[in-house]
Amino acid sequence: MNNKNLKLKIGLEIHKELESHKLFCHCPSIIDNERPDSVIRRRQRAVAGEAGKKDVAALYEEGKDREFIYEYSPRYACLVCLDEEPPFPVNEHALKTALEIAMLFHMQVEKKLKVMRKIIVDGSNTSSYQRLILLAKNGYVNTSKGKVRILSMNLEEDSARKIREDEKSITYRLDRLGIPLVEITTGPDIKDSEHAKETAGLIGMILKSTGKVKTGIGTIRQDINISILNKGRVELKGFQDLRIMPKIIDNEIRRQLDIVNKKERVREEVRKVNPDGNTTFLRPLPGKARIYPDTDLPEIEVNNEMLNSIKISELIIDKAIHLEEKYGLREDLAKEIIDDEIDFEDYVKKFSNVKPEFIARVLVDMRKEIKTRFDLETKPDDILEYLNDGKISEINFFELLVEKAEGKKINLEKYKQPEDLESEIRKIIKENKGASFNAIMGEVMKRFRGKVDPKKIAELIKKEV
Repeated sequence: MNNKNLKLKIGLEIHKELESHKLFCHCPSIIDNERPDSVIRRRQRAVAGEAGKKDVAALYEEGKDREFIYEYSPRYACLVCLDEEPPFPVNEHALKTALEIAMLFHMQVEKKLKVMRKIIVDGSNTSSYQRLILLAKNGYVNTSKGKVRILSMNLEEDSARKIREDEKSITYRLDRLGIPLVEITTGPDIKDSEHAKETAGLIGMILKSTGKVKTGIGTIRQDINISILNKGRVELKGFQDLRIMPKIIDNEIRRQLDIVNKKERVREEVRKVNPDGNTTFLRPLPGKARIYPDTDLPEIEVNNEMLNSIKISELIIDKAIHLEEKYGLREDLAKEIIDDEIDFEDYVKKFSNVKPEFIARVLVDMRKEIKTRFDLETKPDDILEYLNDGKISEINFFELLVEKAEGKKINLEKYKQPEDLESEIRKIIKENKGASFNAIMGEVMKRFRGKVDPKKIAELIKKEV
């Protein structure tokens, strides 16, 4: 059965931390693995939301009746983090970063922003709710299989970091609690598992283009919503590695299809993604009953003056295309240079006698090869300077780069090129009068033992013969 007959629907929720202090206080956004100074203990109960009903997911978590233990230190947590003091006004830098992201996704920004509370009683928030702001709606991202709608984007506070758990209690650390993040929700427009991976990658690229989001493990989480045959929606929760996304989606489609084939009902639920790509039940799917307005914070008005003050960043993909067109770089080289935040223009200017394409291969291909083969980190600037000054040839470069990475003393005499290469080649041609081009080429290469670039030798021989 193909995806069309399956009536497959796939949507993503991308959560990405912003590079700023916490959203509703002035505590720094850090992950602290030092021993905490203090501990508090609490229990949480579900309450009715704005609709007057208790959320089914909140009731499920309440039924576990577990104690929540919170580790904290003044290094990263204050009374706001402990829910012992009202929140500060929203972090302006985080708000403007989120607005910039919304504009990069061509979204309609809400004119009045209201802080809401979302009931969460799994202990991941000390207050039993998460503060969030619906920032923008109705955007899109262009993919190889058409537009994927961006339905909404929230600015919200991250949850506390889980340290350990058992049947009776869960221990959290409050370093991560309150870090600002954006939640981006797509429409169910994704065609298949590989398209989901592409879409998530493009969203991640746009986020990274701002230079104002956190990078590294733990700073991004992807949730996947999947349904088949117009049956129940299942949410797959919180994994980070894009490489396994297609496997996770395909496994879930097979799981749901097996249920349907058994004439059983696909339950609407949240499932946890396991390391092997399979999933396990986490809790019932939450609804809108858990949302209600925050009474501690006023509305924020978004006017044209605020929007016009935001500088829109150039997308990473556009920066890569610029390098491709200007310097004739391979697409993959250009993308990696931008992704690794290498100041390529500076390298080209500094080593003006070296071909830009070769510099790119040094910074990307050679660096990766040496890391893979020898598990060594490379610092190519000195070797590039030797090449730029004509002290070595391209053919010697990799060998010298390895020696440099190994910490060996560089002996340039070993690689010194002949002072008058043309005269030497003319001499060899004279000594081998009537010989073929290949024979002369072989003799020259043998004489200079890799000290000279073969392309240069070939050009000089053709010139003389």
